[in-house]
Amino acid sequence: MSMATATELETRIDIPLCSREPMIDLLNQQLADTFDLYSQIKQAHWNVKGMKFMSLHVLFDDLAANFDRYADDIAERATALGGLARGTARLAATNSQIDELPIEMTDGKEFVVAMADRFAAYGASSRAAIKRAEDENDAVTADLFTEITREVNKSLYFLESHLQG
Repeated sequence: MSMATATELETRIDIPLCSREPMIDLLNQQLADTFDLYSQIKQAHWNVKGMKFMSLHVLFDDLAANFDRYADDIAERATALGGLARGTARLAATNSQIDELPIEMTDGKEFVVAMADRFAAYGASSRAAIKRAEDENDAVTADLFTEITREVNKSLYFLESHLQG
């Protein structure tokens, strides 16, 4: 049984249940990854040290705000499809596919490298989510993941730019 099946709620959205269920599961997986990455970005924001402290401190806070918005959009799409958003910290910790951030890290460059790695992985899973949503003929969910992927790729560019030159 999928996580969504036991909690299907009625909706008038014209997507059949057999397509909505895998989309709700997909959205909840991305929600776990999104919430986990949000918390890791905040960890970087709170603990970054070094010569570029202020610019990285501000950058990480801006990036975290984006992920807070992504989580909200993903959760609302899952509920719009008749599912429940599974977005607690414990569920994110249990279900996230994002690598854990080393807790002792404080170096700005190490944080940028770690965040770039995580943003690249998240971007890849978001692109895969686009394909899965398209396969289920759910253009709205595909569009949501397209928007998120576009923004995450831009954020990855910002992170990688700190590592160049």
